[in-house]
Amino acid sequence: MLKILASILLVLTFSFTLSACNKKQSPSDITISPTPSTNVNLVVSQALKPSISPNDTLAAITTKDGQIVVRLFEKEAPNTVKNFLDKANSGFYDGLTFHRVIKDFMAQGGDPKGDGTGGERQLSELNQIPFKKGSLGLARTPDTNKYSNDSQFFICYDDTGCAHLTGDYVNFGTVISGFDVLNKIQSGEKIIKISSYTK
Repeated sequence: MLKILASILLVLTFSFTLSACNKKQSPSDITISPTPSTNVNLVVSQALKPSISPNDTLAAITTKDGQIVVRLFEKEAPNTVKNFLDKANSGFYDGLTFHRVIKDFMAQGGDPKGDGTGGERQLSELNQIPFKKGSLGLARTPDTNKYSNDSQFFICYDDTGCAHLTGDYVNFGTVISGFDVLNKIQSGEKIIKISSYTK
C-alpha cells in the first residue's frame, strides 16, 4: 500500500513540475519551429503573427538578452538579403560584436575585425523604404553610396535619428519582435548567432 501511495505521489509531483514549466512561457509569444534544414528557433510576438505572410523571410539576431526578429526585404534588396542569409547560415556572424552603439541612433555590428574597418564591398541596392525605428541597414564608407559593406549592418533605435538615411543607405529589413532586446545592446556586446527561417 505504501508503494502504491509513493508511486501516486511521484506521478502527481512530476505532473505539477511539467505544468509549472509550461506556465513560465509568456502567453503572448509563439515559437516558430525550425525546418529540418535550419537550426533556428524564432520567437515572434502573438500580436505580430497576423502581419507575417507565408512568404516572409525572417531572421533572428540572438544576443545575451534574447532574440531580435527581423523581416527581410527580399523583393527590394534581393542580393543584400541573400548575402546576409548566406553569412548567417554559415556561422559568419557567430561571436562577432556590436562595435558601434549610439544612443537614439543605431547599433552597428557584423565586422569581422571588430573595429569598423572589416568586411568587403558589395553593390548598394538603394531603395526608398523609409529608415525608422527597427530598420535594418548596411554600413558603408562616406565617400560613395554606390557600394556598401558586405557584412556590417546596423539597426535603428529611433525614427528621427535614422530618417536622413532614406535613399542613401540600403534598407533591407525591419524588426518585428525584440525591441526590448535591441534597447539593451551595449558597445562591444557579442552577437551569439544570426539564424534564418523562411516561413
